[in-house]
Amino acid sequence: MNDAFERDCIEILVEKARRGGVSRRQFAQWAAIALGGAPLALRSTGARAADKQLVLVNWGGDAIKAYDQAFGQPFFKETGIEVKEDGTGPTEGAIAAQFKSGKPTWDLVDADPFSAITLGKQGMIEPIDYTIVDKSKMRPGFGWDYAASTYFFSYVIAYDAQKFTSDPPKGMADFFDVAKYPGKRSLYKWGAGMWEAALLADGVAPDKLYPLDLKRAHDKLAAFKPNVVSYWGGGAASQQVMLSGDASMAIIWSTRASLLDHDSNGQIKFIWDQGLISPGALAVIKNNPGGKEAAMKFIASTSDPQRQLIMFNLLGQGPANPATDPLIPVDQRKYNPVDPANFSKQVALDMPWYSENYSAALDAYTKIISA
Repeated sequence: MNDAFERDCIEILVEKARRGGVSRRQFAQWAAIALGGAPLALRSTGARAADKQLVLVNWGGDAIKAYDQAFGQPFFKETGIEVKEDGTGPTEGAIAAQFKSGKPTWDLVDADPFSAITLGKQGMIEPIDYTIVDKSKMRPGFGWDYAASTYFFSYVIAYDAQKFTSDPPKGMADFFDVAKYPGKRSLYKWGAGMWEAALLADGVAPDKLYPLDLKRAHDKLAAFKPNVVSYWGGGAASQQVMLSGDASMAIIWSTRASLLDHDSNGQIKFIWDQGLISPGALAVIKNNPGGKEAAMKFIASTSDPQRQLIMFNLLGQGPANPATDPLIPVDQRKYNPVDPANFSKQVALDMPWYSENYSAALDAYTKIISA
């Protein structure tokens, strides 16, 4: 679920560098943090863990030599353990294949929490050692048995403020109300958050969403399909459908909504009301060659507020450590999905539910949008 989002973060980073919004040195420093909270060495898809070395696998992108300036050097100085990044992509199937090989070459993975939960229950992922990883540095409810949260983003409503100046949308019911708020819509093609959006629009209370009533959600989405101009799969597409005017509203990632708000000089706005919060996380493959303890120490080191602040400044990802929130400039807090003022308006996706139901739910959703 998060793989498309992680690749989009890389795309945002590259675009900012192209515009001159960041220097080459900043690009290198910040990319390490942007790619799943991982320090980077030169990319090597064949990277192997060895003594005093960890391999962290994320979603790849351009190779960024940021190891010394970002997480790697501080962690190396503290522990003597080198961390290398592998951009192969830790899909659920790839993680399982690593474990089943009997000789995994990966240590840490930037995994969907629900994938880590699923694989953990099958004995393929180490339980997070919360005697090493400080759970008090995480937001309550976002430290699971087999994954530790490292960042957040949200699915939010972006809308054309010129069309809805006097009465902007206030939640998912308004998003689905094309009589009161005319115009086409755009939704996410991979389903996450769209079931919750449909149910909220249909009158389900936020605290009663789970377990999701998929039939009710799919009926709502199927009936609404004539109003959908596109199902976007990447952040650039979600931006373009709004900038072009093809859609008057879209449910998009908060990182892209922030860019739209800035780049359109406020013509495209967004709301946090009934946004859907999604976490990213780190997990450890069982029997990892670099050792469980070393991997847990690395996860613990990623909670540093200053590094999480850089990730927010660059990409708009919400920090996992709430101690970072007050470090964000006041005028930028409106873009932080987990700022207390924004968090209180939203609903968090239920990762245990996704671990049990996502595959079947996505199959049914895909049939609807493809018909």
